[in-house]
Amino acid sequence: MKVAEKEIIPPKAKKSPVKLEKHGDVRIDNYFWLRERDNPEVIDYLNRENYYNEKMTAHTKGLQENLFEEMKGRIKEDDSSVPYKLNGYWYITRYETGKDYPIYSRKKETLDAPEEILFDVNEMAKGYDYYRLGGLNVSPDNKLIAFAVDTVSRRKYTIQIKNLETGEILPVKIKTTTGGSTWANDNKTLFYARKDEETLRSDKIYKHRLGTDPKQDELVFFEEDEAFHTYVYKSKSDKYLIIGSDSTLTSEYRFLDADDPDGTFRVVQPRIRGVEYSISHYQDHFYILTNKDGATNFKLMKTPVTATGQENWVDVIAHRDEVLLEDIDLFKEYLVVSERSDGLNKIYISRWDGSDGYFLPFDNETYTAYTGTNPDFDTDILRYTYNSLTTPTQVVDFNMKTREKEVKKEQEVLGGKFRKENYVSERIWATARDGEKIPMTLVHRKGLKKDGTNPVLQYAYGSYGSTIDPYFSTARLSLLDRGFIFVLAHIRGGEYMGRNWYEKGKLLKKKNTFTDFVDCSKHLISEKYTSPEHLYASGGSAGGMLMGVVANIAPQLYNGIIAAVPFVDVVTTMLDETIPLTTGEYDEWGNPNIPEYYEYMKSYSPYDNVVAQDYPNMLVTTGLHDSQVQYWEPAKWVAKLRELKTDDNKLLFHTNMEAGHGGASGRFEALKEVAEEYAFLLDLEGIDQ
Repeated sequence: MKVAEKEIIPPKAKKSPVKLEKHGDVRIDNYFWLRERDNPEVIDYLNRENYYNEKMTAHTKGLQENLFEEMKGRIKEDDSSVPYKLNGYWYITRYETGKDYPIYSRKKETLDAPEEILFDVNEMAKGYDYYRLGGLNVSPDNKLIAFAVDTVSRRKYTIQIKNLETGEILPVKIKTTTGGSTWANDNKTLFYARKDEETLRSDKIYKHRLGTDPKQDELVFFEEDEAFHTYVYKSKSDKYLIIGSDSTLTSEYRFLDADDPDGTFRVVQPRIRGVEYSISHYQDHFYILTNKDGATNFKLMKTPVTATGQENWVDVIAHRDEVLLEDIDLFKEYLVVSERSDGLNKIYISRWDGSDGYFLPFDNETYTAYTGTNPDFDTDILRYTYNSLTTPTQVVDFNMKTREKEVKKEQEVLGGKFRKENYVSERIWATARDGEKIPMTLVHRKGLKKDGTNPVLQYAYGSYGSTIDPYFSTARLSLLDRGFIFVLAHIRGGEYMGRNWYEKGKLLKKKNTFTDFVDCSKHLISEKYTSPEHLYASGGSAGGMLMGVVANIAPQLYNGIIAAVPFVDVVTTMLDETIPLTTGEYDEWGNPNIPEYYEYMKSYSPYDNVVAQDYPNMLVTTGLHDSQVQYWEPAKWVAKLRELKTDDNKLLFHTNMEAGHGGASGRFEALKEVAEEYAFLLDLEGIDQ
């Protein structure tokens, strides 16, 4: 640590003990008061932490700027998406040099037609620290577009409507929505989901008629169960409006003929706890992806539109123990199935009669492939996206009839230095303490020596069955080119190895997520990829909780840890039903109102388990307006770490006072946050260039 840094005094949060009692167990929370968002003392504390962070990282400001310019320099500024065709128009998203936000446009019938600008978000975002446009949804007659805006980053979107013939934005403003909406086929009825003001749960579906006051919008569906959220969309066939209701473990759908917006929605199959399903419409059937009948890895079934109860469901693709069925895409002539086996994405194409079936060929040991935007029903072309840790993202149009593929676009890496052959990716396996084999995907420059001196950044998420596939990143090159190995640990709690992989990392098996990560680290050290002096861990949100647990149970393995928007005060948050998303999380973490879950949760909750010991160097980030992990969780955690830790290592805490869970909204602003994280790591490695 530099001499000047030793003289910078870290902020101290005042202690104001609050007694929290449950099941006869008493916890004392000295920093409970930090949840008072409007308390000037709270804002003062966050500002003092930001000031301390500024001072402690002042010597890396030049490095941060260099990293930012380097990362920005690899990105094609005047870039545009591959156009896709929908209902007679080609839709394009493009960026212009020097501008942070996209421009949305369309062209009628051919790509040679004049461009019609739908939205220039650069103009719309002027004057805002944060601006996000979403939910773009064109009416069937192509004359109106619904859109949604969030200027706070609380994910509370205001829906508006633009007349595409006149360019006029209609006076209607529908507030506190998810941002999503869908038009009925009459071009004047708009369905949307509204959020509860306090919990931010999307619990109501409304119907808005053009020309009426949103206050008079009709409530179509109210999801009363606090564990569920609801949403509305239209089938790809454009025939049905569909309302979905989901919890972590259970789903239910309703449908209505899109030509009859004033009709009554019918339930497909009433919810049964533990049964998940999703529906797609084709001809006179719904195709249903479901875990019914103990199909842990899901199977595909179908049922007549006229008889949708589960007693009418019949198998189309049976359940397979080794193959996770992830998604389907329906075309007039083809059924496309996205599945996962041995951790790898597979895309299977067949005709509706089951004939002529084949897998798309992928020839890498580790990669990511998924179907892209395919709104056109009557086509032979399947659009999919492919990349790997060493291959920039490709958008590919594949002719399902001739089996010819055309790479429509490969992400350009500017700067003149990138060559994919200079990098190597591989998949290795660690043995967990219970004998399970845990896969890791890693990437590094060629010529690696396994001598224990390589800096390694090990990243994972590990919750909600969310799978982080090995993906290409232009920003990550700034670490790889400075000698880092990047490791993606596919720990339990995700679905990389199938649905059971998730089941083994949730509820009363949640600790597998944490010990898997630690056991992966031990493997990297024992195989001499790195050593504790050069190993770094990173994760965000639920992955930030993972970082908190790892810091408590294995601090000696890491030189540094980055925890972004970390969920670290698990017990208190899960007991507070007023916090957004809490009740819907019981199926993931358990309900702490039940003693068994309370005790288990308390035994790993990062905040509750901070002790007097040495901790690694740590960088913690949050957003004041975060709607998913409230800012006070990391704030309290950092305060407690400052109070108890017994080392002189760095503990830096940065609160973005303008943004929420996703960080900055601008295209390049977000890179500044990456540059801050990378500079933290490089500084610890003594790399200042």
